[in-house]
Amino acid sequence: MRSELKRLIKVIALMSAVSVSVHADTIASAFSRPLEWRVGAEISPAMVPGTNDYLRGANPEGKRIDSYLSGDIRADFSFNPSTREGMLYKGLYQGIGIGAGTYFASPMLGTPVTAYVYQGAPIANFSSRLWLGYEWQFGAAFGWRHHIENPKESNNVVSTAVTAHMGLGLKLHYSLSDRWRVSLGVRAHHNSNGNTSWPNAGINSVGVSVGIAYIINPNHQTQPEDTELANNADRHGWMYDITAYGAWRKHIVTVGDPAEPELCPGRFGVAGLQFSPLFRLNRLIAVGPSLDAQWDEGAGIDSYWIEGSYGEDIMFERPPFRKQLSMGVSAHAELTMPIFSVNAGLGYDFISPRGEKRFYQSLTLKTFVTDYLFLNVGYRLGNFKDPQNLMLGIGVRLK
Repeated sequence: MRSELKRLIKVIALMSAVSVSVHADTIASAFSRPLEWRVGAEISPAMVPGTNDYLRGANPEGKRIDSYLSGDIRADFSFNPSTREGMLYKGLYQGIGIGAGTYFASPMLGTPVTAYVYQGAPIANFSSRLWLGYEWQFGAAFGWRHHIENPKESNNVVSTAVTAHMGLGLKLHYSLSDRWRVSLGVRAHHNSNGNTSWPNAGINSVGVSVGIAYIINPNHQTQPEDTELANNADRHGWMYDITAYGAWRKHIVTVGDPAEPELCPGRFGVAGLQFSPLFRLNRLIAVGPSLDAQWDEGAGIDSYWIEGSYGEDIMFERPPFRKQLSMGVSAHAELTMPIFSVNAGLGYDFISPRGEKRFYQSLTLKTFVTDYLFLNVGYRLGNFKDPQNLMLGIGVRLK
């Protein structure tokens, strides 16, 4: 009797698995149905916090740099409501944008142009026409004026013509008609070169955005809730990310008698590897620990300074590999969406080169080129304020 009951349970389980598989196969994939496309424009006046002396007035014109105005042209798409992604991520959109801005101080900062990818989704729907959503941006800003010959007037905000560009905002969207939509929101931007050059104080802005968008091919199709699909997507489970990355950075060393900090000429290579088990709480959020290893060519070199060498001719003995290796553990939370995932981490190095910050933070964008392969673009800080290095690499996700 028991053996017959076991067989019956196995048959039921097998039939259930086949049923789920057949059901999943009948739902269209993300790009198998026409996408809904939009084009639009935004304008954003903003204030610039005085986070360093240059912005507060220690510049060639002796003026406070506290305002920013930008305009953007954008294009994005949403998934068809009849596809799996359209059912599970209602209102999700992603696209590319190009913008130009002014700090009303072109002789000192230039007039940067930005190019970025962005993604947003509803947080709360107030009616069929009005909803509140979030949006992030990740890209690059070009055209900074970053060098002035007189050292006393040097721009310490940015020291490269190109910087990373990151943004985050909240927006109210209102549909005027089937084809026109307006938005009003608040957003913050950060620009930094990721410590690839020095000085690297960075510059931030906080302001409002006003936008309008035209929907090229409105999709009026509605799709009923698919409870089975939603339950499967929200099912708990583990996934495992393995990420390899590299970058380059500047270092400040403290040598001599008396010991004084000075910028070390040249750039130093960085290479890292992360193993991150992530527990999927639902279709949107995953959390988990990570084991992080990073080698930094310039870490701890102060102890290997060749006495008597300074400035452009400063020299160091090559430290042993293990003296430039850090090992740490970190906790991560990840927003998992189609195409993109945004990951934030807090970590501590239990092995660290001499003089390096042990408490570190990371923010990365994973762009999935397949279900299992992603490109990684990230930024690592120490103690929430000290730039460490970029994290440019590739990773695999095992499910």
